[in-house]
Amino acid sequence: IRSAMLEQLSEDYIRTARASGLPGWYIVLCYALPNALIPSITVLGLALGDLLYGAVLTETVFAWPGMGAWVVTSIQALDFPAVMGFAVVVSFA
Repeated sequence: IRSAMLEQLSEDYIRTARASGLPGWYIVLCYALPNALIPSITVLGLALGDLLYGAVLTETVFAWPGMGAWVVTSIQALDFPAVMGFAVVVSFA
């Protein structure tokens, strides 16, 4: 996050915001931070998808009830709406 923040603080639009007289805290919170968090949010989203896949694998191997066992049962029963619902949940997670 630090390197992304330093990169954003050296951009032209930050220099323009400083020249217009905006306070430093406002520039950091409203301009630089949202753009600096984009790579971190992307990595966290991918890690959460891996976590859900790990739950599917663990619940299937150890026969624990849960969302993973539910989706495996849905796949075996060809319950397409349930599988699509799981895909939507995983894609938004």
